Amino acid sequence: MPRLQEFDTEVVVSAVRDVFWDKGYEETSVPDLERATGLNRSSLYNAFGSKRGLFDAAVQDYLDRIVRPRLRILTGEPTPVDAAVRYYRSLSAALGALPDESSRGCLLLNSAAGFAAHDDAQRAVVDAYRSELAAALAHALRALDPSSSPADLDRRTRILSALSISALLLSRVNRSEAVALAEAAIDQLGEWAPAQSYADVSPEP
Repeated sequence: MPRLQEFDTEVVVSAVRDVFWDKGYEETSVPDLERATGLNRSSLYNAFGSKRGLFDAAVQDYLDRIVRPRLRILTGEPTPVDAAVRYYRSLSAALGALPDESSRGCLLLNSAAGFAAHDDAQRAVVDAYRSELAAALAHALRALDPSSSPADLDRRTRILSALSISALLLSRVNRSEAVALAEAAIDQLGEWAPAQSYADVSPEP
């Protein structure tokens, strides 16, 4: 008869998420995960199948608890004209508040610079995240300038996506430059805003 699970899955997934976030998938060992959770390999593998199963659960938790709550400001209805500016102000504040030695960057983008390059499943997860971010930014850009053409909307979305991704990646090695990229996005949004709504999206003094 199989043993009943005697731990809180959400707590365990949160703990392993933070280990993977700090160290990356390839550098994280099973003993690291055992120490973080207080569980042995057998218990972890019985529940999640493997180290990769644990990582996949951590990625889903990261999307649900970290990424999507941050994107809601871009996708909520009704969408304020300054939704994108609010998003980048929040990103800038979050990056600027972290001590240099504790900056983790983005769990998904960190994997893009590592094992996702040779792992089809993780590559698909990272690209899906990029698509979700782009869709959220495009939604906010339509609120900023409803008259923009599809070509302009696509170009602007790509620029903002690139600034977001670059800021998150650079935050691990150069926090001030990461903040500067988020601020550059705010400046760019001010340039794109129609004249009548510029006051709503211009940078705060």
